[in-house]
Amino acid sequence: MTDPISDLFNRIRNALAVSQPEVSIPFSNLKYEIAKILEREKLVEKVEKKGRKTKKIIEITLKYEGKLPVISGLKRISKPGQKIYLSAKKIKPIKGGYGLAIISTSRGLMTNKEARRQKLGGEVICEIW
Repeated sequence: MTDPISDLFNRIRNALAVSQPEVSIPFSNLKYEIAKILEREKLVEKVEKKGRKTKKIIEITLKYEGKLPVISGLKRISKPGQKIYLSAKKIKPIKGGYGLAIISTSRGLMTNKEARRQKLGGEVICEIW
């Protein structure tokens, strides 16, 4: 697997497509931080670290409104072969303010709104709406 973040999004997308209540993902600190942002922004119910040492996983409980998933789209922006960087001034709202972007800044991962507020630019990892 060359891109673990794309794998994370594909697993979430596939689980949402078949209305599964939760999804398990192999652990990495970056994936865990992305999942924690999704939890903080109320796009998923709960994020838990499970297991020990090499058998660690992230268990994400997905969120639905009725039968429709809260997350309708996930898009990877920066890819391993092409990194996309934006300055704080160039960070725009996603889907008219209804979506969010996750940006890797010098102060860690944060949403596009937080990055603009703190006047920080960085690598745009993904967009979620």
